[in-house]
Amino acid sequence: MGRAFTYVILGGGVAAGYAALEFVRRRGDATPGELCIISEEAVAPYERPALSKGYLLPEGGVRLPAFHTCVGANDQLLTEDWYNEHGIELILGMRIISADVRRKTLLTSGGETISYKTLIVATGARALKLEEFGGSGSDAENVCYLRNIEDADKLVRQMRSCPGGNAVVIGGGYIGMECAAALVANKIKVTIIFPGKHCMDRLFTQKNAEFYENYYTSKGVTFIKGTTVSSLEISFGKVTTAILRDGRRLPADMVVVGIGARANTALFEGQLVMEKGGIKVNGKMQTSDASVYAVGDVATFPVKLLGGDARRFEHVDCARRTARHAVAAALDPSGAAGDIDYLPFFYSRVFALSWRFYGDNAGEAVHFGDLSLSASSPPKFGAFWVSAGRIAGAFLEGGSPEEYEATAHAVRSGVAVPDAAQLAREGLAFVVREGRSPAARPRPGGLSGGGGGSDKPSYAWHATVGVAAAVSIAALAYWYGRKAPCLVKRCF
Repeated sequence: MGRAFTYVILGGGVAAGYAALEFVRRRGDATPGELCIISEEAVAPYERPALSKGYLLPEGGVRLPAFHTCVGANDQLLTEDWYNEHGIELILGMRIISADVRRKTLLTSGGETISYKTLIVATGARALKLEEFGGSGSDAENVCYLRNIEDADKLVRQMRSCPGGNAVVIGGGYIGMECAAALVANKIKVTIIFPGKHCMDRLFTQKNAEFYENYYTSKGVTFIKGTTVSSLEISFGKVTTAILRDGRRLPADMVVVGIGARANTALFEGQLVMEKGGIKVNGKMQTSDASVYAVGDVATFPVKLLGGDARRFEHVDCARRTARHAVAAALDPSGAAGDIDYLPFFYSRVFALSWRFYGDNAGEAVHFGDLSLSASSPPKFGAFWVSAGRIAGAFLEGGSPEEYEATAHAVRSGVAVPDAAQLAREGLAFVVREGRSPAARPRPGGLSGGGGGSDKPSYAWHATVGVAAAVSIAALAYWYGRKAPCLVKRCF
């Protein structure tokens, strides 16, 4: 028993939804047997960033269908009805246990064989577990990870079960920092533990990290750096105490673990070429097998802005853009879609803060702005990374849409920096002025972040990234503006 499709999207995350919308816009409605999405989750693709923000509100949290893709890019809301109306078959709650690239088949856990002519791998990444670092306790009732709706529901249940209690957050990256802000909003005392010297150490400089750590501390969060949790004491199925490597014991009513992720490549190892923890693809998102494309967290692709260096990005912006580009390339084998020209982009909003990062944090970091918590106006500061005399990357907290646009343009253009001290003094004023000068180097592919017309022009999109559906906006605005100004506020 089996089914056959021309195109199969394997995975039901953010990338799958954006790939489906791109397919319909370029090809029109699918015909029977033309396109399907296979997902282990029981719901249609949704905007995962919502899970660490609006979903965790103490009251009136956003719920599906409000954040199905593609509302995160100010686009259509793709409910299950949308897929049905456009002829796309959703195969939900289905796990693929093996793939045969040579035969172009997928085997489901139920024993069904699904064949394809073209496969788009959008399997994403999974959260790393404590056990993978020699720990234990992941199966405890009050230990939480955050990767999908099931995880988010568990996190919400645990927060509601211990108001005023103690939460131990293991990890100082994206998940740790965003969940910590949500825990504070739910009136839970938070301790964040990580082995590095400062939070977000893959992206933040020491100086920028100090500002955010001080800000979190002002909200009651405690940081313990340079150590790890060695073990968890469990009683009656629940963690009661976290024991640190240095012997300290921390009371814990709940534990949130955010220690990284690993790309879901297992189905294709030994069949497709791998690189840097992901599936290696070319500029068209095409793997070593011409009938297979890979997108999002699972794809390692050449970045033109970085001289063609192959990178893998675990961020929603990459998932959206690589998915669109892969569909454009798959539907037009002539190569008209060109190679993707991606501008690396990360963002977050926590408490009353909002930052964005563009490009690569390589070279000399040049800081600008006021990092004082006591400033009378909202903080506005950042850093530029200067490599070979040009701006290679930029971080900006508290920018306006126009300032974010100018910052993105400075990185994309590689604005020349003859004097780092001048850049530090002038900050944003420097990039706004120099971005208009002939010293900036235009790059091929326009301003889109996706080459060859596979994506929409994106500076304005970067500056206004993401809104929820109307019901979500109403709920978030109420809590952020009136009841809980300290909440996580990163947009979808």
